[in-house]
Amino acid sequence: MRLVQSLLTYLNQSYARTHGKESTQDFGLRYFRQYLMLDSSIQRALSASIKRWIAEERGTKDNVPHAQRPVFVALFKHLQAHGLYPDYEEEYCALTREYYTAESERLAKELDARAFLEHVLHRIEVEVDRARAVLSVGSWAIVRRATEESLCKGRLQWIAAYALGVLVDRDEKDKLKEVYELFSRVDGLPKLNEVWKDYVKDKVTAIVTDVANDDKMVDRLLQFKNHANRIVEECFLTPYPEDKLDEASSSVIPARAPNQSFVYALTDAFGKGFQARKIKPAEMIARYLDSTLRKGQKGKSDKEFEAGLDAALSLYKYTDDKDVFRTFYHRALAKRLLLQKSASDDFEIAMLKKLKEHYDPEFGMGEEMFKDLALSRDMMLDFHDKLPANDLARRLTVMVLQRSAWPFTVSKSTIDLPPKMQDALSEFTKYYKGKHQGRVLDWDHALGTATLTARFDAGEKELSVSLYQAVVLLMFVDVPKRTFAEVKELAGKLDDGDLRRTLQSLACGKKRVLLKVPPGKDVHNGDVFQFNAEFTDSQRRVHINSIQAKVSAEESQKTQYTIEGERKHILDAAIVRIMKGKKELTLQELQSSVIAAVAKHFIPDVKKVKGRIEAMVEQEYIERVPEKQNTFRYVA
Repeated sequence: MRLVQSLLTYLNQSYARTHGKESTQDFGLRYFRQYLMLDSSIQRALSASIKRWIAEERGTKDNVPHAQRPVFVALFKHLQAHGLYPDYEEEYCALTREYYTAESERLAKELDARAFLEHVLHRIEVEVDRARAVLSVGSWAIVRRATEESLCKGRLQWIAAYALGVLVDRDEKDKLKEVYELFSRVDGLPKLNEVWKDYVKDKVTAIVTDVANDDKMVDRLLQFKNHANRIVEECFLTPYPEDKLDEASSSVIPARAPNQSFVYALTDAFGKGFQARKIKPAEMIARYLDSTLRKGQKGKSDKEFEAGLDAALSLYKYTDDKDVFRTFYHRALAKRLLLQKSASDDFEIAMLKKLKEHYDPEFGMGEEMFKDLALSRDMMLDFHDKLPANDLARRLTVMVLQRSAWPFTVSKSTIDLPPKMQDALSEFTKYYKGKHQGRVLDWDHALGTATLTARFDAGEKELSVSLYQAVVLLMFVDVPKRTFAEVKELAGKLDDGDLRRTLQSLACGKKRVLLKVPPGKDVHNGDVFQFNAEFTDSQRRVHINSIQAKVSAEESQKTQYTIEGERKHILDAAIVRIMKGKKELTLQELQSSVIAAVAKHFIPDVKKVKGRIEAMVEQEYIERVPEKQNTFRYVA
């Protein structure tokens, strides 16, 4: 054609162009297309050649390009020049679908999901590279989609279920991005999201139900949540919103935001995982915050420390047991304040404000607690000013608390104080009643503290102890050795469990200012205790760990028992209030209304709601309607 065109150049310019005739080039191409390219035998030969070439390339072990690939590159360019490319593009895609559908069927039986996924991703990469090298630009995406759909058709659930969890556990973000992009192109994101949600739920369930590692529960939940958040933020991304594209600079690559479906799935899965175990997760979150607020910043900036508190508090929204968290947090806060164990009053106040404004209005009770402490400090200054300079009561510090603001009941059993201590309390009682006639002081020594001076062989030490520990240690001032029975008798009405734990902290812990015979971790009736004159410590001021600050298993059980009792009262009140307003409701309507009414405190089990409805019938607050099945009426 080039030779003919050059020989007839003059004819084209002087005659064909001026007389409106077809150029020799167009004439030649038209005849070439009509009598050669459209010839059925030639078309069959071309199709067979393309099929053989592509089969040989795909069939090689490493997908090495065929030696004749450049010929087919030129062929597809010729086809495009002659307007025949679409037919051969369609045939190319049909061959692709046929080949990879068969390969998918075969490999699904031979490989596990993880290996199959690796193969699919590799095949797609190779196929796209081949299309880029041989086909026109418009065919690249078409070939990719044909490859992906043929390999993945009917296998998306299987791939996601067995491969996603492994990739997340191994933190293979690059591979996860590839998987997400693959699923997005084959309309598989709903299936991937479903598997993602199940994966997160199973992980959270495993953590919250691992009873042996309850103490690590919150740390593990936070670590997993951070990991899951990073996966969503870095791997599961949606395109930049179309309505924002015009606002973006053409010189800047548009950002991509996390896919909100996966964000919502993560949140929902955490909530469902928490439901696998009632009460305990809420308790452990409160205890984790308690520990963090005791330890303080430990070198962290205010911003870093607050971020850590917020992260732990973010778990609160996943639990249905809001009342459990509130109760344990309230008790822990009270202990921190009374034992002066809080690292920062500013952070305590900020936390209470955040809890009240964003989570639960009932956290306003903390304001009354701080008010009581401030009034008590002012009262003690006035009390001390009225005492002689050498009066023992000047060493006394009393916190006067409103019973309604603090989560403690008056102790029924308490320790007998030494006479001098009791005299100091009597002086304060006299002072207080002089200022507040008609008020009654109930002393609670369980959270009292004391500082003792002890003389050991190695030198003098100051011992920071609980009031119970102080009273027990003072029993050994004149008598260096006592039996358990003697200590118990001197302790008076102190609960047996509290006495044993107190002795355990003094004789069985890391800092043993008492010795126990025989040695052991537990206190038994036949044990004998004596003052440990050989005790040593590098610090002059020694803090003896007490059980005051810790939540014992017994205290946890008592608190949970109290919560269960309060829940019954809340349910009863809700039932009566609803029935008083509605007058008559079916069982289903009443149950739904009660659950909705108490949801801000906890989500009750339907069986428990039904049980409380029966109790209200027995107590004649409501009655069954004889003529209507499963219907109740309010009794005025």
